[in-house]
Amino acid sequence: MTDPALPVPAPGTPPMPWGMDVPTYCMVLHLSLFSGYFIPLAGLVVPIVMWAANKDLDPRIDAHGKVMLNWIISFISYALIGALLCIVLIGFVVLPILYLCAIIFTIIAAVKAKEGVIWKYPLSIPFFTIK
Repeated sequence: MTDPALPVPAPGTPPMPWGMDVPTYCMVLHLSLFSGYFIPLAGLVVPIVMWAANKDLDPRIDAHGKVMLNWIISFISYALIGALLCIVLIGFVVLPILYLCAIIFTIIAAVKAKEGVIWKYPLSIPFFTIK
């Protein structure tokens, strides 16, 4: 049963996940990776929840979510390798570069998402393929 107080979208209306148009939502999806800098593990949980909740609304959301998940898994893998390399001191150089790349890549991906472009993060391993 629908609530009569809620507006009913007209047929053929584009999806508005969380009240945003799809390009803005995709941009916020990428920027949600930064939530981990404020709340531990939020940079992992928030993007996955955003993607899983709305991936069926629009194929662009699904594509951006898969690109972002590829980067998350790749980043965690590279960070673990970098942490192990700290034993031989190389990791102390690798980890700051990795974190700098994570910040830059996320900003570029967010800007490209707002422009409607699906930008694959450099160095990300394609665990999930985009159709």
